[in-house]
Amino acid sequence: MMTRAERAKIFAPFDAMKGLQEALRDREERHLRVERHEISEEEIERNSRVLAKLARGMKVEISCYCAFHDVVKLGRVTDIDVTFHKLKLDGEQIFFDDIYSIRITDLY
Repeated sequence: MMTRAERAKIFAPFDAMKGLQEALRDREERHLRVERHEISEEEIERNSRVLAKLARGMKVEISCYCAFHDVVKLGRVTDIDVTFHKLKLDGEQIFFDDIYSIRITDLY
């Protein structure tokens, strides 16, 4: 005869509502999406001045629009591409047009 603990182990990995948690997370993520908001000319100018000062290795804090969400990212600049108006922050690509604000937190 099986003990109650052994019997419980048999049913522990069983998910009666397979995919429900994933579907709920997906729905919640879609519900929390926001539209990109516009920034003022002054903010655009300020961002341009900071972007002009950037160099690889600088640590920055960026408030930006990413995958339908407003996010704040911290990291080091790994690449700057002025031709395609994008930079890489720890390898993650961010387009200049998606940046709401950028601040240099240290120089190297």
